[in-house]
Amino acid sequence: MPNVAIGTGVVHTVPKDLKEVLSKNPKVLDLWNKLTPLARNEWICYITIVKKAETRTDHIVRLQSDLLEGEKRPCCWPGCPHRRPSAAKWFGKKKV
Repeated sequence: MPNVAIGTGVVHTVPKDLKEVLSKNPKVLDLWNKLTPLARNEWICYITIVKKAETRTDHIVRLQSDLLEGEKRPCCWPGCPHRRPSAAKWFGKKKV
């Protein structure tokens, strides 16, 4: 993986699979780095909170398409329960 600067979130760090995708797509990486740390945090949580690997892959694909379409945060996402305790109610009894 090339050594490129990848902005991180507030609570979460960028996982390896997301780093690989960002480093391979300069346009998406540029849009990613222009996001606020809070927005990046929401995307990271959106990607990492799921249980299934295929869902995680789908979320990474959605991140790329949404950023290219001008979206800044995941649509219809209640927010990071790790940063906003009020969002935890949307994730049931799952430990966050």
